[in-house]
Amino acid sequence: MKDALITKFQTRNAHIAVIGLGYVGLPLAVNFAQAGYRVTGIDLDPRKIDAINRGESYIEDIPSAVVRELATAQVAFAGANASATGPDRHAGADPAAGIRQLSATTDFSILAECDAVSICVPTPLNKTGDPDISYIASATEQIARYLHPGMVVVLESTTYPGTTTEVLLPRLEDNGQNLRVGEDFFLAFSPERVDPGRTDWMTRNTPMVIGGVTPACLAVARAYYGQAIETLVPVSSPDVAELVKLLENTFRSVNIGLANELLLMCDKLGLDAWEVIDAAATKPFGFMKFTPGTGLGGHCIPIDPHYLSWKLRTLKYNARFIELASEINTEMPRYWVQKVQDVLNDAGKAVKHSHILVLGVAYKKNVSDMRESPALDIIHLLEEKGAHVLYHDPHIPAFQHEGMEMVGVQDLDTALKMADCIVIATDHSVYNWADIVEKASLVVDTRHVINSKGLKR
Repeated sequence: MKDALITKFQTRNAHIAVIGLGYVGLPLAVNFAQAGYRVTGIDLDPRKIDAINRGESYIEDIPSAVVRELATAQVAFAGANASATGPDRHAGADPAAGIRQLSATTDFSILAECDAVSICVPTPLNKTGDPDISYIASATEQIARYLHPGMVVVLESTTYPGTTTEVLLPRLEDNGQNLRVGEDFFLAFSPERVDPGRTDWMTRNTPMVIGGVTPACLAVARAYYGQAIETLVPVSSPDVAELVKLLENTFRSVNIGLANELLLMCDKLGLDAWEVIDAAATKPFGFMKFTPGTGLGGHCIPIDPHYLSWKLRTLKYNARFIELASEINTEMPRYWVQKVQDVLNDAGKAVKHSHILVLGVAYKKNVSDMRESPALDIIHLLEEKGAHVLYHDPHIPAFQHEGMEMVGVQDLDTALKMADCIVIATDHSVYNWADIVEKASLVVDTRHVINSKGLKR
């Protein structure tokens, strides 16, 4: 079974499913399709399904032209009856076959004919701050219904160590078919490493860590991913692979927390934190540059370390670095709101009834992702103090978030001139900073973009 499945992957004669077509799943599905697999994406959101089947992308990092090409390409094989000679074998495929390189559906029954499935569903925190793996559990239930001999399952969703072996494995083995892991089906964990907005490290060329439940599971999973990913990093178990992902993002969270605390300390000392950091970064060894900001945002760093701290709490251990970094990073929006209050006071104005324009609500530059964005906390805190808050973001014309509903300003020039204070929350590249400095009366720069460009007011 193992050797037959590996051969299918090596000849690209395999049908792949990707569950969850968000910022991780769609790029992965596209990458698999570009490698020559027939790929079916599965998602519960019919808008995503319709978009992919129309050949349209809703992810900024994936051009619609790429999706359109794959969604209209005809696959010259179907299942085990195909002959394959490599990624270019689809040339001249018979359009009458009706099998497309990339398609999408809400119907999980397609799994019955798939050789491999990757799970790329969200893993948020619940209201109590504990891991919410309900999406993983739901996807696993669906896979268990259609699990068959000669199938590999790979979990990519970030989660706590033990999820693959403690949650997925028992359910897949207990599906009534008496299938044995490592012999009849294969199971592995490979953490996603997507960083939205990057153009250098993408899905294909970012090394991927992978850990199998058994050596046979690892071998099959490596053959599966190896056709589409340039570098694989095998580890001894899924638990190790799960912890690798949490370490990566905990490392960032803790070091960002350190940079943010340095900003607070420099504020007390009357020093420029960015000057300190830039000077320290000239050391060619033993130092990695992290910079202060508004806190933590995005899909991973504010969430993932809490998966690790939660797991350790179940073992009677307190992950102190994680908790402290979270405390510092969470308080940064309040620090910047205090800075707004200070500059307004210096100008003889109160926060209440002042008109404040926030530039950027995405969690980082040049993306439209608002998840966990500290800019939203800044807006909320300013409104609590009675300020009239407007925002502008070229990537997010309007948004709804936890009862907050806003439409971005259309005329940026007028908004800059009318505002009592500008808060630079996200330093999108399209902004003309010199123009902003010229037109704004007061500026609070959370990203150090004004001074870094020599535009001191």
